[in-house]
Amino acid sequence: MANNHEVIVLGAGIVGVSIALQLQLRGRPTLLLDQQGPGEGTSFGNAGLIQREAVMPHPFPRALAEILSYARNRSTEAYYRGTMLPRLAIPFMQYWYHSQEARHRVIAQHYAALITHCLDDHLLLAGLAGAGSLLRPGGWVQVHSQSASLDHALKEAEYKAEHFGVTFDALDSARVAQMESSLRGGLAGGIHWTQPLAVTNPHALTKAYLDYFSKIGGDFRTDAVQQVQRRGATWRVETRHGPVDAAEVVVALGAWSPDITKPLGYRPPLFVKRGYHMHYAQPVATPLCHPVLDADQGYVLAPMQRGIRLTTGAEFAHRDAPRSAVPLSRAEAQARQLLPSLGERLDADAWMGVRPCTPDMLPIIGRAPNQPGLWYAFGHCHQGLTLGPTTGRLLAEMMRGETPFTDPAPYRPERFI
Repeated sequence: MANNHEVIVLGAGIVGVSIALQLQLRGRPTLLLDQQGPGEGTSFGNAGLIQREAVMPHPFPRALAEILSYARNRSTEAYYRGTMLPRLAIPFMQYWYHSQEARHRVIAQHYAALITHCLDDHLLLAGLAGAGSLLRPGGWVQVHSQSASLDHALKEAEYKAEHFGVTFDALDSARVAQMESSLRGGLAGGIHWTQPLAVTNPHALTKAYLDYFSKIGGDFRTDAVQQVQRRGATWRVETRHGPVDAAEVVVALGAWSPDITKPLGYRPPLFVKRGYHMHYAQPVATPLCHPVLDADQGYVLAPMQRGIRLTTGAEFAHRDAPRSAVPLSRAEAQARQLLPSLGERLDADAWMGVRPCTPDMLPIIGRAPNQPGLWYAFGHCHQGLTLGPTTGRLLAEMMRGETPFTDPAPYRPERFI
């Protein structure tokens, strides 16, 4: 392959596309490689939220009663394959350790240092890419059936407001009905998170960023990456169509990143959460106006261009295991109770994606240990869409030798050595 690129970015999900665009904007000729089109992997299926309020990553349950509840494997929020439990034992123990309240609050400080910038970073790239119409203001609504869970959520919301500048409105049952009249009555109440942006077509947003990357001179190629190896002062990426070289390489392949990093000696304790989505016809008489999280059940209903997207809870299974019908069937049953007018299915099959997670709930962003010119950016779990442009900016600043907008140390790859 002919090559005049300084950087090769592996992975064209929202994170990889954003990194490539941020580098190209800073004058670094960049090649973006993926075996699929832009945003056709895990970035294709999500609730379409740029979550300014998500400053505290979801912790592992610590209370015994809650752990036992999940252990019964009947919840909508989480479903696991029994064969995965031995493989998940160590990552889950680490996840549980980091979820202790004091540790979790420190982690939230590091998480918030990224999340705080997500709206500005997306708005900047969307403006450049002419994709502002895909971003809908108005936030999203979290509803609760149980008063106890609502009280707990409101206390957490007040903590976020006090410490991280998050804004919200507390909703009683009447105000929930006023905002979303199509939902069933009798809810305990909810929270309206006012800052986030809703994305009406996440795939189209990733494609718009990619189109702008190409417009300003970036190079995107659809090709399967087979191997990455150091060759003297440069890196060689072996692809199905031949090798390509560059001074620097960024691995942003999400859950598939360890396939590249392990042969290079880096084995992060990554585990995956698989998720599914299905689109449904929007109720005509009383359409859903905001994305809605059923906080007590763990699924989201999000109005999008295609219809209402139902996103499931997490499935803990092997990355490449066959699909399961359980998560969607459980979520759909609950969703039809919350939104009785939910229409018919619009997709022939459910979409499935794989989210890469780290035990300390922070993404891996930075220079690869003992590998000059190699950089990592993966492990964003549920917040790849939210943090794509921000991760891209942080990494591009580091690669350019600029002073990063925030201390990158908490996300350093070597914390897992």
